[in-house]
Amino acid sequence: MSSRASRGSRNDVATVVISQKVRVGREDDYRRWQDRTSETVRGFAGFEGTELYPPDSAGEDSAGENEWVVVFRFSHLDQLSAWLDSDARRELIQQGSDLFEEPPTQEVLVGGTPVHDSVTAVIAHEVRPDQEQDFVRWQDKVLAAQRAFPGFMGSELFRPVKDVQGKWVAVFRFDNRQHLDAWLESPAREKLLDEGRAFFVSYDVRKVGSAFGSWFRFDTSSEEGAPPNWKQAMSVLLALYPTVKVLDLTVGSYFDALGMPGYLSLFLSNVLSVSILTWLLLPLLNRLLAFWLMPGRAQSLRTDVTGAVLVVLCWVTFLVIFGLTIG
Repeated sequence: MSSRASRGSRNDVATVVISQKVRVGREDDYRRWQDRTSETVRGFAGFEGTELYPPDSAGEDSAGENEWVVVFRFSHLDQLSAWLDSDARRELIQQGSDLFEEPPTQEVLVGGTPVHDSVTAVIAHEVRPDQEQDFVRWQDKVLAAQRAFPGFMGSELFRPVKDVQGKWVAVFRFDNRQHLDAWLESPAREKLLDEGRAFFVSYDVRKVGSAFGSWFRFDTSSEEGAPPNWKQAMSVLLALYPTVKVLDLTVGSYFDALGMPGYLSLFLSNVLSVSILTWLLLPLLNRLLAFWLMPGRAQSLRTDVTGAVLVVLCWVTFLVIFGLTIG
């Protein structure tokens, strides 16, 4: 198996992205083999999760190549390395060797910001010797161009791991497959690639997709991640409470008048509230509270306290309004 590895800059969380070209007609055998692999890896220390992506969400121009992508996440690089170098994994690879057209490839990413609800492209570059700084500056130009495209959620650049492998890996995310493909197929990217070929020998692209969009999205660079959980929870509550209350007073009363069963009216109300939060209120709050939610901006205790106090005041305002008008 060929191996390519990269290192992030913030922590030791480690992810391996493995691309496998499965022989045509062996897909069911491959799924069973991958199930055994997933069951085995769960017994290793530090294992956090795995996802399997079929050919329609993996690879650039991969039609007909039957290329599958599997992702494993571990808490630390040494724990991931223990799995990759284990006898159990070597035995599984030997058992599945006849399933693949060629040896699988892998990119090991250390650090970074985990974002599960997005469509991600993983691009490994073989950078020319003594061109690293020019390559990094070129990546900055790529990021600036990506920010102008709809649905862009963020980008990260992973440096090579010393004494392990020499590949640089760029990871960028879009909110859906259409927006990702629009960037990958754009004239702007093609022009940048023509310029970048002076700095790297070769590159290859893997796409890793997820079907659901995130409530918390920002046009972020590699220095920014998702908001802390406590800020997300406060923001969701700020949007959720008035939404549920208003729906209860409007459509809830209408459902009751129709004689609708409670379990059904509750389900429909939840559908409405989640839809309103996902596509209306939370995107609005993301913009209004960006100074507080975005890690790249909220870098002081004063900002954290100011934002938290503002959200609490909004809670109190809603409580007073509903208390005085409804009781």
